[in-house]
Amino acid sequence: MHDHRQHMHSRSNFLAGASAVATMLLPGTRTFAQTAPAAPRRFIDIHHHFYPPELVAVMNAWQAKHNLPGVPGLFTGLTAEKSLAEMDASGIATAVLSIASPHGVWFDADPKTIPELARACNEYAAKRIRDYPGRFGLLAAMPLPNIEASLKEVAYALDTLHADGIGIATSFGDRWPGQPEFEPFWAELNRRKAIVVFHPYAPNCCGSLQPLQPGIAESLIEYPYDTGRAFVSLLFSGTLLKYPDVRYTFCHGGGALPYLAGRIVNLANGTVKDVESVAPGGIEAMLKRMYYDTANATFPATMAALLREIPVSQIMFGTDYPYITGKQNIGPLDAYGLPAADFAAIARGNAMRMFPRLRGTV
Repeated sequence: MHDHRQHMHSRSNFLAGASAVATMLLPGTRTFAQTAPAAPRRFIDIHHHFYPPELVAVMNAWQAKHNLPGVPGLFTGLTAEKSLAEMDASGIATAVLSIASPHGVWFDADPKTIPELARACNEYAAKRIRDYPGRFGLLAAMPLPNIEASLKEVAYALDTLHADGIGIATSFGDRWPGQPEFEPFWAELNRRKAIVVFHPYAPNCCGSLQPLQPGIAESLIEYPYDTGRAFVSLLFSGTLLKYPDVRYTFCHGGGALPYLAGRIVNLANGTVKDVESVAPGGIEAMLKRMYYDTANATFPATMAALLREIPVSQIMFGTDYPYITGKQNIGPLDAYGLPAADFAAIARGNAMRMFPRLRGTV
């Protein structure tokens, strides 16, 4: 327990420090908004987080349960105005809102309350969309792994709130999205031809309560690994083949997937029976059908791997704000030297094609 507290305390100290720096240096303060001119709006950000009060309360309860510091102000004070100031300073026309993956399964909240919590998150984001027309979209939170409640939330989010898509975690404690109990969920999303964006978290084996070693946050390597786990789960369960009209989207450049694509292909062909039955055109062809965002993944080596493996048409810009700013993502992307048409497609064109609400916002 001491090592765990040390790990989480160091992470909380880092986040608290980041919050203080953000207040002084990042867009979002009144002084900055008054003095800094807006950058040209070239981007649509499909990976922009928000933290409604109901979610912060559950986060704080989870922290207290484990004798950890409370949630830092970087999250509790993340208002629409701060998001808009950051967007304007970075040249982001529209940001698609989503919650970051909760620790464990919704911070170990009472299962009976999780559907209410997901609904509160979605209502909060929907109000922001109404209050600031054209500036925000929504990937609706789901009370997974509760399938029945999630099917109800799919209907409410898409039909009543007019959410742009669905946001889910790559895993839920010790469950991955290709496992049999998720099949009704994918069947419904396939019927709706829905966009689903997988935001990573670490499973029970490797998350906050069982870190690699004290002081090593799971976000360093476990997140990109769990993106790979989610894809492999969906692939070899036959989910991707059976439900091809879902537009599966993986954050952070697909995590480890572009780098490991060849390894997955080679080893699967030698160890997995009936690869053709789940990927008739081959595993790499299935990877190329998926969609990806560039949040915290615009580094030269990461972009080189992603663009070598994935068509430009499948890649959309994302930031991972407030963890990473727009400028931290945009600077390396600007410097990468993409052809103008490819840059425009990644920056905004592909998102406008995928999300009808966003057409004409740039």
